[in-house]
Order: sequence, then structure tokens, then C-alpha cells
Amino acid sequence: METSERGYGPECASPFGFALHHVQLAIPAGSEDACRAFYVGVLGMTEIEKPPVLAARGGLWVRAETLEIHLGVEDDFRPARKAHPGVHVADLDGLARRLTEQSVPHEWDGDFPGHRRLYAFDAVGNRLEFLQRDVTASAW
Repeated sequence: METSERGYGPECASPFGFALHHVQLAIPAGSEDACRAFYVGVLGMTEIEKPPVLAARGGLWVRAETLEIHLGVEDDFRPARKAHPGVHVADLDGLARRLTEQSVPHEWDGDFPGHRRLYAFDAVGNRLEFLQRDVTASAW
């Protein structure tokens, strides 16, 4: 069976054509600049303009390639320490070097067969998983 670069095959198709538009993560009020420094400054994403009715609520939106993350203000904010987006990365080693250069703590995890992955936390403590298919390993 042929698989995609992300490791998925045709048996995963649905009749609806699902694709992820964005992931929303909560942030506390007033943390937009710290989050901007992380997502734009460290990760190299681009901030995109929110529609005016949504911009009035605070937060920010960022995008890179096919990944879009919406950071929305939540009054009773608690960081997502377990729940997380899994972000496919073409150059995981390059990202790890960038995180190290920017003094962003991260932790490698080898427990996902067929993938290499690491975890990092954004400026407000939300967990992020970055992964790359390991073409040298067999999937589970």
C-alpha cells in the first residue's frame, strides 16, 4: 500500500473530504505580544489579520504553509498541558536547533512508532507537539 509523506494511506479517506482549517488555543488577556514573539519570532509564522468583529475580542491568528493557529483570549485561562496540536514539520532537526537557539525548552519523545517528535510549550504554557515521519523506521 502506498502512503503519503505524512504516513497516511487511502484507507483513511472519508466521503466528506476533511481537512483541518485551524487549531484554536486559549491565551490569557494581554498575552498577545508574548505569543506573537513565540509564534512569529521563534517559529517564523506570519500573523494574519482577524476580521474586525473578532479582532475586538483580542487574541491573534498566525499561519505558515497549511497550518493556521488561532489564539483566542479566555477569561479563566489555563494552559493546555496535555491536549495539544500535532504539527507536522518537514525539518524537525532544524526546528529543534531554532528552539535551542531561542532558549525555548523542548523535549524529544521516541514513543510514536514511525515518527520522530518533540514537545515544546508556547509563551503561555500551551503544549505543542512537532513531528516528522521517520522513513527509516517501520510503523507500528
